[in-house]
Formats: sequence, structure tokens, C-alpha cells
Amino acid sequence: MTRATLVVMVKLPRPGQVKTRLGRDLGPVPAAWWFRHQVSALLRRLRDPRWGVLLAVAPDWAARSPVWPADLARLPQGTGSLGDRMARAMGARGPVRHLGSVAVIGADIPGIRRHHIAVAFAALGSADAVIGPAPDGGYWLLGLRHPARAPRGFLSDVRWSTAQARSDTRATLHPRRIAETAT
Repeated sequence: MTRATLVVMVKLPRPGQVKTRLGRDLGPVPAAWWFRHQVSALLRRLRDPRWGVLLAVAPDWAARSPVWPADLARLPQGTGSLGDRMARAMGARGPVRHLGSVAVIGADIPGIRRHHIAVAFAALGSADAVIGPAPDGGYWLLGLRHPARAPRGFLSDVRWSTAQARSDTRATLHPRRIAETAT
């Protein structure tokens, strides 16, 4: 059985560059500190022998940063929209190729646990894609059973940071079977 891959989209935790809305209330240094420790806790929680963890890092040069655990594979996110960067990290476009199913999440979701990821990967046993919906119309997880078979234009026309992000993503996956996991 081929092992699945969990891609975590991360940014280098620099003051004023991460969690900027939180930084307006707390200040940029405490917001960056929170993000760095949130990412560390998330990565500790989500390590599991059932899947590998890959960090998709921004900015690109930060893939070499000692901030990230030395044993985790890293790749630069590259340029383009969030959809371009996600598709590339998932292996749907570009040089990255995963041998099994792949799921991508953001690094700033404190409530995510190992069982959430396990349920999402299990859903890919009978679906082509899985989405972890968010109440605002977006999503916290997107997974593909066969990332190399993603449709042309996958994630290209998604209106990010809007209430239409999830429905737009579903449209880019049509007519594939899509499962949903916990909100």
C-alpha cells in the first residue's frame, strides 16, 4: 500500500508577514510568535505512520530555514495564486509527484487532530476528492485520491477568501466524486 502525503502550507513566521489581522490587535511580534508555536504544535499532533508530512513553504527561500523540523521534507510554494501554489504542492501541476493520495491544509488551524486527517484519507478510498468544509464557504482541507489525474484548470478559477471558495473548488473537480468530511 502506498503511503498518503499530508501537505501543510506554511509561511516563515516573520513579524508583519504572518497573521496580520491578529497582529493588528496583539502586535506583529506576538502574532508571529503565536503562529510559530501553533505550527510546531500542529506538526507534532499530525505526525502519523499512515502518512508522510510535507511542508510547502513561503517564501521559497525559507524552505531551508531552521525554523522547520529538520526531518520533514519541504518544498517551496512558488508563485501564483493560492490555487496555483496548492495545486503544485499537491502534485496536480508541476514537478512534484506523490505516489499515493494527498491532502493539503493550512498551518493555522488549531483544532485539527490526527483523526480528522485519517477520516479524510479514508474518504479517498471511495471518492476522487475530499473537502473539509468551513462554515464561511471555504474549506480547511482538500484531498485528492490521484493528484496526477487532477483536471485541467484545477483550482484556477477559485475566488479565494470568499464564500464561494468551496463551490468554485467543487466546480474545478466536476464530474469527479467528492466526499466531505467534518466542518
